[in-house]
Amino acid sequence: MSAPYKRFLNVLEKWPAEKTKVGRDLGEQIRKQAARLKDASSQNSAAAEQLNRQIDALERLSNNVYAKKYTRRFESTATGLTAAQCNQVLSSEFLQPYTATATPSPPAEAALHVPVLCETAIEYLQPVPGGKYIDMTFGAGGHTRRLLDSCPGTTVYALDRDPVAHQLAQRMSQEQNYEGRLIPMLGKFSDLPQLLQTLHVPPRSFDGMLFDFGCSSMQFDEAARGFSIAHNGPLDMRMDCGRGGVSAADVLARIEEADLARILRVYGEEKAAKKIARAIVEARNALQRIETTRQLADLVAAVLGEGQRMDKLQRPSHVATKTFQALRIFVNNELNEINYGMLLAQELLLRAQGRLVAITFHSLEDTIVKRHLNGNVIEGVANPLPLKYSGHGLTHDPQLMESFVRSNWRQLHRHVILPDASEIARNSRSRSAKLRAAVKIK
Repeated sequence: MSAPYKRFLNVLEKWPAEKTKVGRDLGEQIRKQAARLKDASSQNSAAAEQLNRQIDALERLSNNVYAKKYTRRFESTATGLTAAQCNQVLSSEFLQPYTATATPSPPAEAALHVPVLCETAIEYLQPVPGGKYIDMTFGAGGHTRRLLDSCPGTTVYALDRDPVAHQLAQRMSQEQNYEGRLIPMLGKFSDLPQLLQTLHVPPRSFDGMLFDFGCSSMQFDEAARGFSIAHNGPLDMRMDCGRGGVSAADVLARIEEADLARILRVYGEEKAAKKIARAIVEARNALQRIETTRQLADLVAAVLGEGQRMDKLQRPSHVATKTFQALRIFVNNELNEINYGMLLAQELLLRAQGRLVAITFHSLEDTIVKRHLNGNVIEGVANPLPLKYSGHGLTHDPQLMESFVRSNWRQLHRHVILPDASEIARNSRSRSAKLRAAVKIK
């Protein structure tokens, strides 16, 4: 009899098979695996190691280790409702929102999307008739539309890696006022040299360029994209709708615990990174895969407690917000793409005296932009961690980086620009935005 099978029999007394969950009971699944390994002729070291990890997780669950390790912060329990409260939550009025027929999400173009710091961005770009501009993050097209409307005769190249945003750009390019003035492009920043070559656009031919980093409201509001904690959906998070790379669920299913902790600490600035990474790996061993946003959010909440955190702007936020941010940045290789986009602005896109406007939404993005504008670009500024799990190529080389020791930019303002109170009142998602603008001087 194999060692894993003996261990399982010892745990079995605390975890009896659940007859009502045929095919879904964890104990039943492990029993089948242990039975296969009982035969010496079918021994497999890798399978035995995996089974031992699962049995370890099962033992911890049976012994209620996590309840002892992470004590509850609240006194409420699942059975703490009074009779009146039970009647209330079981009433038809209370259950109606959960039993009503779901309605499909509105088309992306119908969803409300308010561009952030739009007027300020156009003011610093100073569009001129006949000028050529590039919107590196088209999104819902708010900045592009305002740029085209502000100065007749301008041409805007609109880039976005999201196929939904690309479709919006194509529709917008067919409108009478924008026909021939808007050129949609589908791809990442690192795809741009090839895209421009296909369109026969010569180097250094743009008068201005605009970055609006981060996710768009459309991506956050669509549950199927898997970006938002507020909407349950598949744990995907790919901005390109799966055209390349792996999903967040695939990452959590394969990544090592140490690497996951590093991702959460570096990309999410999460202080409890090790604790969360350990819990995710334990859950993966016991439950196989974390596949939905709600599963991940609930797991992080169970580890850290369900109370609210305060972000850097003293806003209440879910305890899993930083975990979601870290995974999104990793899955989409965002920091390397931002770094490469800033290199393109200087070396390939902007002509002398061309203008750059960059809108960032957290410190990691802002730090990269600030370093480029200040000339403080050093080897390793972009984190190579995603390269271990995806096929992204390196976005810079040491010889190219040496040419950026001295700043090629003149900033157009003394301090970073923030949205005013009136804009925050109109668009709450602008609260964390920062705008930087500069002119290329050589």
